[in-house]
Amino acid sequence: MGRLLALPLRWIRPRGLDVSRLLEWAARLGYAARGLVYLGLGTIALLAAGDLTPQAKGATGVLETWAGWPMGLVLIGGVGCGLTGFAAWRAIQAVFDADHHGTSPKAWAIRAGQAISGLVYGGLALSAFELLDVFEDFGEADEAGDIQETSAAVLGAPHGDGLLILAGLVVIGFGVGNVIQGLTQDFGRRLACDKALCRWVEPLAKIGYAARGLATLPVGVFLMLAGLEARATEARSWGQALQTVEQRPFGGFVLGALAAGLIAFGLFGFVEARYRRISPPSELSI
Repeated sequence: MGRLLALPLRWIRPRGLDVSRLLEWAARLGYAARGLVYLGLGTIALLAAGDLTPQAKGATGVLETWAGWPMGLVLIGGVGCGLTGFAAWRAIQAVFDADHHGTSPKAWAIRAGQAISGLVYGGLALSAFELLDVFEDFGEADEAGDIQETSAAVLGAPHGDGLLILAGLVVIGFGVGNVIQGLTQDFGRRLACDKALCRWVEPLAKIGYAARGLATLPVGVFLMLAGLEARATEARSWGQALQTVEQRPFGGFVLGALAAGLIAFGLFGFVEARYRRISPPSELSI
């Protein structure tokens, strides 16, 4: 498939443009943008755990918060561009096997995850660009309303309850996969840095991936409940799910720990932006 896509890329390549270099920088900007988003997620969740802000927020909520800052639209525009590059890099990883996972069942599962990740961050990039519309009312957006409206639409489709249950299982699988990755992955292999630095930053990745996985699990559980009970109101946005965790006994401590982990994941995003080994596949080198 990669070879079939390479020929059209040769036709559209402007003379003198180093496609591989351009893709590398797009990917690095994307890792930095993803890191910034997770820093925002973790910081707001940490403030919520300390009752310093009303509630935790999801990624779209973070963008809305930035929209109210001085120069916030510039920040959102930069993040949108970065996430667009990251989505493109994820697509290349999935289609061209840029990370050389191979074609084993495990490799195809990893590449499928990369493709889904690309779609998610591509959608977040679109949300960022929508917020740049000067006619947009930043107060209208409602993550909880969005997820419940989507759930209601799915429930209205044939076998919609089963589809919601399946979506919940996929989200739970993503969360469990992140926890396993955090516990078992050798993140130093991904980085082109000296051993001392790699030893220092690898705990950021392990803690960050595990925290992201654990923070995602409640979203999947609520989606499954929405499907099992055929009630869209059971669905929760990412921020709402975290806030539900905070309302449980010792929930403030749990949310604070997850928030610290999300901040660690965000910081590791900046490490990846600088040191990650990024080798665009040969099919794209012209």
